[in-house]
Amino acid sequence: MLLAVNINNTHVTFGVYDAERSLGTWRVRTNPVRTADEYAVLLREFCAVGDVAFDDLTDAVVGSVVPTHTSQFVELAERYLSTRPVVVGPGIKTGIRLQVENPREVGADRIANTVAAHRLHGGPAIVVDMGTATTFDVVSSEGDFLGGAIAPGLEISLLALAERAALLHRVDLVRPRSAIGKNTITNIQSGTVFGYVGLVEGVVARVRAELGPCKVIGTGGLIGVVAPETSAIDVIDRQLTLQGLRLLWELNR
Repeated sequence: MLLAVNINNTHVTFGVYDAERSLGTWRVRTNPVRTADEYAVLLREFCAVGDVAFDDLTDAVVGSVVPTHTSQFVELAERYLSTRPVVVGPGIKTGIRLQVENPREVGADRIANTVAAHRLHGGPAIVVDMGTATTFDVVSSEGDFLGGAIAPGLEISLLALAERAALLHRVDLVRPRSAIGKNTITNIQSGTVFGYVGLVEGVVARVRAELGPCKVIGTGGLIGVVAPETSAIDVIDRQLTLQGLRLLWELNR
């Protein structure tokens, strides 16, 4: 069985696959001081809860946008799974072309999203990935990464607002009853939730004007906040990045 690990600035997401079948996915907060041993303990506990045999994990693939945190998962794979993981980065086979000015700047998650979007949903496509950042990954009909857009994520925006505005504070990221807020909390919720709906719709419209008709795929931990409020997103695929890592492992095993 395959362990796929997606490391971003806020969360580490684990996925276990038996061929194409997903056996379970789990998410923990990214902690740069947590050791490989500690992550292994967490993973073993997740597997036990999900009725997955930890000892049957034989292969691993790692995608990371936190370079200082990658080594923990390489060590985890080598020590506990007795395998050298495929680490997404320069030199691996991807099956796609990165049609941007500096391909080395493209994050592992965006490469995985591109591969999975084209293989599983077809192209052309736009992947809206709402996590630490809100990214728009543009995929050609041939499956190439054409570039895209990056905006601050929902949680980062809320945190910045609370830190920089003395009379404002953090609120729960839920839909307010109306766009016209009646108190500070609902004002912030309206501006954040509906503001990001407008962001997604606006960027998607501009990309479509340049790219032409295309499918829009939503993913990421915060996609559930925005997707119910807009018709701009055609498909929600919460495992898109992990599936992309699985496909990249298949190309490089």
